[in-house]
Amino acid sequence: MKRYIAFLRGINISGKNKISMAELKKGFEELGFQEVKTYLNSGNVIFSSEKDDTGSLINQMEAMIKNKFDLDIPVFVLSQEELADILHHAPDWWGGESKEIYDNLIFMIPPATSAEVFSEIGEPKAELEQVKGYKEVIFWSFSRKDYQKTNWWSKTASTNISSKLTIRTANTVRKIVNM
Repeated sequence: MKRYIAFLRGINISGKNKISMAELKKGFEELGFQEVKTYLNSGNVIFSSEKDDTGSLINQMEAMIKNKFDLDIPVFVLSQEELADILHHAPDWWGGESKEIYDNLIFMIPPATSAEVFSEIGEPKAELEQVKGYKEVIFWSFSRKDYQKTNWWSKTASTNISSKLTIRTANTVRKIVNM
């Protein structure tokens, strides 16, 4: 059995795309996944499977979400090992203890690429935010008090590429990698 993490994009935000975590967990169990856990109310699912093809896992999950909740929700899946590797390669400036800095991890839903993200969103404002790509993620940190002035804040939600991204905080991914 291999441990996986699924991140659902854009659920339970401002009353839109509502999915109960208990019902989502049940849906994953009905697909035959083992040791299913959810974390927070934002579509983080940790589970075990004997399958080794993330593309097939994604197709199953997206079909289940469509059938069970009547929603077209993109899903990003990676193994627990892959997430641990990503966190191991975090830049020194990401994920610190400062309450003045907000640290996020942007997951690119295939076939999106970091080149596509940077092309559409542009460069970060060096005095307010930092970004660094690694594999299928982008580490992103910014000043909490000046977040509205950053280049990436509004664009991660309003550009064409936004539908191909799902974002989690440093604290969330650190918690999930050990579940």
